[in-house]
Amino acid sequence: MSSQTSPRRVAIACQGGGSHTAFTAGVLKSLLRDEAHGRYQICALTGTSGGAICAALAWYGLIKVERGEWQREQISAIIQDFWLDNAPQLPWERFWNDWTMTLLNMQVRGKLPALKSSPYTPQMVLANDLLKQFAPRPEFLDLRMLLDKYFHVDEIQQPVDQPRLLLGAIAVMAGTFKAFDSMKAEISTDAVLASTTLPTLFQAIKIDDEVYWDGLFSQNPPVRQLVVGIDTALKPDEIWVVRINPQRITQEPMSIEEIEDRRNSLAGNLSLNHELDVIRKVSEWVRQGQLKDLGLKAVDIHSIEMSPHLKGSLNYVSKLNRDRDFLLNLIADGEAQADAFLANWNADVAAT
Repeated sequence: MSSQTSPRRVAIACQGGGSHTAFTAGVLKSLLRDEAHGRYQICALTGTSGGAICAALAWYGLIKVERGEWQREQISAIIQDFWLDNAPQLPWERFWNDWTMTLLNMQVRGKLPALKSSPYTPQMVLANDLLKQFAPRPEFLDLRMLLDKYFHVDEIQQPVDQPRLLLGAIAVMAGTFKAFDSMKAEISTDAVLASTTLPTLFQAIKIDDEVYWDGLFSQNPPVRQLVVGIDTALKPDEIWVVRINPQRITQEPMSIEEIEDRRNSLAGNLSLNHELDVIRKVSEWVRQGQLKDLGLKAVDIHSIEMSPHLKGSLNYVSKLNRDRDFLLNLIADGEAQADAFLANWNADVAAT
């Protein structure tokens, strides 16, 4: 690429998927490191659930670097540190994680009944309060407390249009998709938590007059807002999707675990695939000259996925696994897959 060529404007879309999104932490480490070479510029980040946490931390770090307050390496450090801080460190935490995984696996296999309880029942509220109060490391059980260690959003003056941040959630009572937007000064710790709140485990997050659940029920992650309703100059040239839920599998799901896992993946991909298909089709029409003077822009779409070996070893239950070695393996695979993607992408750019 010529030194006179402007860097490509890239939006990174981080799909949600619980602990599996530690893979996204590795991907972002690689992409943030390579961005320093000037071939592309991260103009936006979007995320849902665990992907929202990764996107928010990267967005926060990029702004700190732009201000001259951080070195680029510090962004990668806080993203990885967050995930490792989320992992069990004390003996009781390791026991809690192992016990949870064993219980969930037995329930999925039908060896134990699936006991369900609302997080609003007095018993569940009391149990959660007691656990947080007496836990030696309360942030292990309190995502807000853990997030506050790394994401100091009050330091960022909004609105922020570059890099832009979008966080996907679902407005429970209205039944509509919500993308919290830094261009509208909507980013907060509550917005991140809203995108991560599984309603079977946690009470909904209240913001203004609405309550919100995990964005896995809506846009996973938001991408439509990257190209609709904004000035052409702010739109990305490319969208790089960090996929957590596999699009294709090699064998028919037959066991109850496999069926549940595939059902979860299909649900998580539904909205994303629809929005990407629309962007691809409009981009095709723009390149063919069929849509002129409408402020539209052709956008290239690429995906970064887990390695086949890692993808095949995961299931629905492992999305709740917080084991340190498990998370480190996901992070390492994310770095390796992103490095491979960038090698191909850089070769294609050089060829053009």
